[in-house]
Amino acid sequence: MEAKDNLNIVLAGMPGAGKTYIGSKLAKLLAHFSYIDTDEEIKKETGLEITEIFENHSEKYFRELELEIIKKVSKERNQIISIGGGAFENHENVKELKKNGLVFYLEAPAKELFARIKNETHRPLLNEDFSLKTVEKLLRKREKNYFKADFIINTYQKPAYTILDDILSEYDNYVKQRTFC
Repeated sequence: MEAKDNLNIVLAGMPGAGKTYIGSKLAKLLAHFSYIDTDEEIKKETGLEITEIFENHSEKYFRELELEIIKKVSKERNQIISIGGGAFENHENVKELKKNGLVFYLEAPAKELFARIKNETHRPLLNEDFSLKTVEKLLRKREKNYFKADFIINTYQKPAYTILDDILSEYDNYVKQRTFC
């Protein structure tokens, strides 16, 4: 990929799907891309942890902040954008992200997601009644929206280098097809 005006690579998926990890690895491979984690941007802007925003304000307030951040970052190109697990449920977020980007859904089964995040405490929608059933229920609720992504990348029991290769191959193929049309 050349350093010209490239489409963003947007990583969507459930908590534990690997969006932050894969996003930071992609940023190292693609030096002309910057890396943005929308949750981190919200934390920077508010000075609050995500759990504090949920507890002291509301999920609705958090989602409003999330939309504003997504609108702002989606205007630019040459970015790898990792979005929060629930961001893709808002059709406005989807529209904004797809203006200048290709969305990759990092897919994994609920059992795998649960195993990856079971010891974490910074995920507000999973803190109460955290169990495999909670993750399954949230995945069922969100998956119909995740399937609206441009590409679905199965991450189940795959090493990071395979996931990175899958994303870059799909991205390159899309760009090549678009160039020849």
